[in-house]
Amino acid sequence: MTDLFSHPSFDNHEQVLFVSDAACGLTGIIGVHSTVLGPAAGGCRMYPYASTQDALTDVLRLSRGMTMKNAAAGLPLGGGKCVIIGDPAAPEKEARLRAMARHVARLGGSYWTAIDIGVSSQDADIMAEECDYIFTRANQFEPDFQPARYTAIGGFHGVRAVATHLRGSDDLKGLRVAVQGVGQTGADLIRQMSEQGAEIVATDVNAAALERMVDEYGVTAVAPDQIYDQQVDIFAPCAMGAILNDDTIARLKCRGIAGLANNQLARPENGRQLLARGIAYAPDFIVNAGGVVAGAMPIFADFDKEVALQRIGSIYDTTLEILAKSRDQDIPTEEIAEAIAMQRINTARAG
Repeated sequence: MTDLFSHPSFDNHEQVLFVSDAACGLTGIIGVHSTVLGPAAGGCRMYPYASTQDALTDVLRLSRGMTMKNAAAGLPLGGGKCVIIGDPAAPEKEARLRAMARHVARLGGSYWTAIDIGVSSQDADIMAEECDYIFTRANQFEPDFQPARYTAIGGFHGVRAVATHLRGSDDLKGLRVAVQGVGQTGADLIRQMSEQGAEIVATDVNAAALERMVDEYGVTAVAPDQIYDQQVDIFAPCAMGAILNDDTIARLKCRGIAGLANNQLARPENGRQLLARGIAYAPDFIVNAGGVVAGAMPIFADFDKEVALQRIGSIYDTTLEILAKSRDQDIPTEEIAEAIAMQRINTARAG
């Protein structure tokens, strides 16, 4: 395995811990990227990675992404992430969640974790029985308004912003959108866009979940590898990261991108490629911040739904400003968004 400090995704992370628990078969990694602005915050992902190297790459990228996301959103939080290497459908899931929670507890509040792929709000409730430093618990929210819903609302504002940038109006009627991934957030984004008259093409590796979108919202279903080739206005990645790469960018037939997946760019240079192709890219950590804006509120304040929704609504203006600056100054949007985050981090560090 690559030496950690020479790993291409290592970015002066404060801590990277490899954790295990032989009793339940837990193997996982905790990545704390930064605590400059406050305790690191970021979800717990459970996924059957092909190798420890793949898991390490994911946790390094995701934890840095959470630093950027939390800073750009103006939250008093740093960035971190943890991953559990394993199938979330395995019978050992609960025991492994509990074991990971105990490892998080040993960090004493320097890192808080939450839901992510393979880990639900109900799972977060289980982890909270072992650790105080868990947010996005199911019992913190209304039964029909869970954290994933807030993420999807932020994504909807991101789509509105890209539509306004491209068409001069946030009216989604007739807007064609290709959605990659119809899990909780992707499905709710489809619902919101469909209600506003958008035409949706979608894909997912889960055929049953995709069929539900066809039945409920009349989306056009395509095979997973075909989603990049769709003639649409906006492409909305809502599954795994690193899907905007040298190969897929060349295939895109969209005019803009706004989705909820983390770390959509496989490498920083891909942002310049999108700019060169005239594709307006809404940075993922700006657009998908709704979940942490709402979900992490109990870390530093009493939860207030209306305040959360108001803050999430600002994603529209922030995204629109970044897109306009990118167009006017010929700078990739990812660089502009990261500059916003780093300014806040450097100000706090200097103070």
